[in-house]
Amino acid sequence: MTKPVGLLTLQGDYEKHRQIFDSLGVETIGVRRPIELDLVSALVIPGGESTTLTRLMDRVELRKPLLDFAVNNPVMGTCAGLIMMSASLAEEKFNDYGVAPLGMLDCKVLRNGYGRQIDSFSAPVRIDALDGSAEEFAAVFIRAPRIVEVGPKAEVVAAFEGEPVAVRQGHLLGLTFHPELTADVRIHRAFLSMI
Repeated sequence: MTKPVGLLTLQGDYEKHRQIFDSLGVETIGVRRPIELDLVSALVIPGGESTTLTRLMDRVELRKPLLDFAVNNPVMGTCAGLIMMSASLAEEKFNDYGVAPLGMLDCKVLRNGYGRQIDSFSAPVRIDALDGSAEEFAAVFIRAPRIVEVGPKAEVVAAFEGEPVAVRQGHLLGLTFHPELTADVRIHRAFLSMI
């Protein structure tokens, strides 16, 4: 890998992703402007707040450059990052507050589908479709979105209680949970293998 991995640093928990990549010996740089996408080999869109991410992406004119980047480069979205990567949002009891997904991943998501902050939880999830291991991953769900529909272009690579919690579409990966909040580096390692 000749270029570092980019972390979208507009808002959200990008620092924890940086720590995971550091532990793997992988250089990262922050991406806040379109020109910085030229400096990276892949991109992580972290968890955070999808309405804020929408506004900031549009303010710095990052939407089209991100879509162009994702055509040939790996992108991983976690929690709000998945919401931003999704094709569409499901009807929900909470107003969508102007969230405008990028339409990268062939799936429909429900924001806060697992409940509010107080409903956050950890659960073991099988990720063998990503890393070939039978060992479960301790997934952390914080105001997590639910994947309510997966289209034919995407494949489910992790499930919780029969529901998809991670989807992959070629070199694009979206997760409802926060893999950066554990010491388990397997998901980040699997993402690196897509580069």
